[in-house]
Amino acid sequence: MFSFIKKIIIGIFSYFKDKRIVSHIRLSGIIGNVGKFKQGIDFSSQQEIIKKAFSVEKVEAVAISINSPGGSPVQSHLIYSYVKKMAKKKNVKVLVFAEDVAASGGYLIACAGDEIYANSSSIIGSIGVIYSSFGLQELIKKVGIQRRIYTAGKNKSTLDPFVDEKKEDIERLKKIQLDLHADFIKVVEESRSSKLKKKENTDLFTGEFWSGSKSKELGLIDGLGNADEILKEKFGEDVVIKKFEKQKSWISKKLSGGSESQIETLIQLLEERSIWQKYGL
Repeated sequence: MFSFIKKIIIGIFSYFKDKRIVSHIRLSGIIGNVGKFKQGIDFSSQQEIIKKAFSVEKVEAVAISINSPGGSPVQSHLIYSYVKKMAKKKNVKVLVFAEDVAASGGYLIACAGDEIYANSSSIIGSIGVIYSSFGLQELIKKVGIQRRIYTAGKNKSTLDPFVDEKKEDIERLKKIQLDLHADFIKVVEESRSSKLKKKENTDLFTGEFWSGSKSKELGLIDGLGNADEILKEKFGEDVVIKKFEKQKSWISKKLSGGSESQIETLIQLLEERSIWQKYGL
C-alpha cells in the first residue's frame, strides 16, 4: 500500500516538475465591502488570497482577472499597493486581464500589473473620482417626516441626503475629490510611464472611458486577448494555472445578516446598479 501511494506522489511530482506555473486571481464586483451581503471587493477579504497566489512554489507569474466598475478609492489603492509589494518581494511578474469592465478603481488595481490586457469590447478607464447621493428632503416632507439632527461639530452632518445642500459642503467635498484624483493620476502615470499617449488624447484623466481597442491605442493597456490564450502564449500550452478566488458564502446569499431598513437596502441596490449601468452593463 505504501509503495502504491509513493508511486502516486512521485507521479504527481514528476507531472509538475517540468510544468510552468502561474497563479490566477479573480476580482469581480464593486470595490468596497458593499451591498446587502457584503460581497464587494475589499482588501481584508483579498489579502490572504493575494498572498497565497504569490507564495506558490516556483510560480512564474501572477495573473489577475478584473471585472469591476470601481468603488472605494481606499480599497482600490490598498489592493493595488499590496499586489505591487508582493510582486517586488517575490520577484514575480504580474499580468492583468480586464473582462467586461476595468474602470475607475478597477483600472487603478489593474495598474499593479506589469502588463494589462483586455477584450476589444472591454470598457477601460474612467480615471476620476465620483461621489453620488440622493436628495430625499422633499420626499420626507411629503410623508410628514421631520429630520432632527444633533451634532457636536458644525460640519458633522455634511451632505446629509435628507436636508438641502450647502455650498460650503460641496466646496469641501470637491477639494477632497481633487486630492484623490491627483493620487489616481500619479498611480496611472507611474504604472504606464511612457506607454501613455497623453499628447494624442487630453481626455485621459477626465473620467472618460473607452473600448479595449481604443485603450490600446491610448496606452492604457498593452494588448488584446483573454487570460487563457495570453498565458498559454507566454508560458506554453501545458502551463499549470492555479486559481485563487474569494468564495461566496451560501449563507450570506440566503440570509440578510443585517438590520438595514427597506429604504437603506433600496438605496444600496440603486447605487450599485447605477455604477454598473454607467458602463452599459
